[in-house]
Amino acid sequence: MSLTVRHQPIPDVTPFDVERIVRRDFPEIQFDSVMAVLKGYESNRERSRVQLATLKLARGNLDALRKYVNTAIQDFRDVIAPAEYPEYSKLAFRVRERPVTEQQRIIDSDWTQYEDWLRR
Repeated sequence: MSLTVRHQPIPDVTPFDVERIVRRDFPEIQFDSVMAVLKGYESNRERSRVQLATLKLARGNLDALRKYVNTAIQDFRDVIAPAEYPEYSKLAFRVRERPVTEQQRIIDSDWTQYEDWLRR
């Protein structure tokens, strides 16, 4: 019997999720400023997903959010990977050298931490 690793899950998120996280993680007085910074990521390429990744990485810090939005403008994968798949992305391609069960543990752990962050 051969074991295979499942693909990493991809969050299904909406602009409503973005607004909810902004209200949760930033003071109300910063709401308009945060939303303006997020609008700096104009690409239609997974906009809500990328915006949420920048919010997660910023951890409620407006200056950090600006930095991560600028990073996303250059290459959205540079915020998606550490936000959604932190352990997996730290190992990079070396993760494939791990046993299948360890690879799956990493994928499952990353997904759990993301879901916990998103749903709290």
